[in-house]
Amino acid sequence: MDRKKIYNPESNESVNERRIFGGDPTGIFELNNIKYQWAYNLWEVMLNNTWFPKEVDMTRDVIDYKNLTSTEKDAYDKALSQLIFMDSLQTNNLIDNVNPYVTAPEVNLILVRQSYEEALHSQSYAVMVDSISQNSEEIYELWRRDMMLKSKNDAIAAIYLQLAEDPTETNFLKACFANQILEGIYFYSGFTYLYTLARSGKMLGSAQMIRFIQRDEVTHLVLFQNLINTLRRERPDLFTEELKAEVYEMFRNAVKLETAWGQYITQGQILGLTDAIVEQYIKYLADDRLSAVGFDKIYHVEHPIKWVDDFAKFNDQKTNFFEGTVTNYSKGSLDFGDDW
Repeated sequence: MDRKKIYNPESNESVNERRIFGGDPTGIFELNNIKYQWAYNLWEVMLNNTWFPKEVDMTRDVIDYKNLTSTEKDAYDKALSQLIFMDSLQTNNLIDNVNPYVTAPEVNLILVRQSYEEALHSQSYAVMVDSISQNSEEIYELWRRDMMLKSKNDAIAAIYLQLAEDPTETNFLKACFANQILEGIYFYSGFTYLYTLARSGKMLGSAQMIRFIQRDEVTHLVLFQNLINTLRRERPDLFTEELKAEVYEMFRNAVKLETAWGQYITQGQILGLTDAIVEQYIKYLADDRLSAVGFDKIYHVEHPIKWVDDFAKFNDQKTNFFEGTVTNYSKGSLDFGDDW
């Protein structure tokens, strides 16, 4: 699979001839005629969701952090370190590893926007770290010292590295599934732990920052689910039984990793997040993500902590974050209907 040309005046590709990859774009973003309407709709949602970390008041968190138990502090630091890694990875992965092969300009548009948002999230975590930590280097260096964290990071990066080292159509599709898993599973132990603290009245600024971040992550999840579903329609030949088996294995491994991580950071000592609840929640998320891209569920479990759905919402929006169905954003409104 070849990287697209950034300037290609010899191309006469029509709108209907556009492809997710393997097309022949001119390099001009001609957006008055587009093929993938869902991509342009998503672009507008992302623009309407623009926010900045300075909007979040972290003043009280400085005091709250000092009063956390040692277990709560340890879990906070580890959750934050993991989130920092994933958004750092995504910022580079999208621009350097995924977007160069995407040949539909309306999809290029939202991948660039997502990369910007991942960079913004990195700044948000920096604000959180600088607000509460007496030694910010400890959190930023944790990924080197904590072997549980490093093993999870290595596994997440592995599929992306496959595409970087061997850019085939199948590896591109696998990278799309890896992105769906990252955006739809790997963030959620950390998010849920921070919401659990806030539910007990602690670290409310941190929880508000995570609400903003998670609102972005919903659009990122929808982006890759739509890429997968579009490719399933346009390139059904890629969805072989071998590929499907690999995808199911990717999801099973993700559930094991994220369950182990969630149980590791909470140590069974965080009220409302028992080991059993963490495991069931991650399995529920995996089933939901599989269903969204036309795959059968694996685990068939109920949502064990439905309060998280409501806690993640902004007061002036009606959002089911875990289904990616958005009917109103606090800074704009677009529906994710059937044409998404």
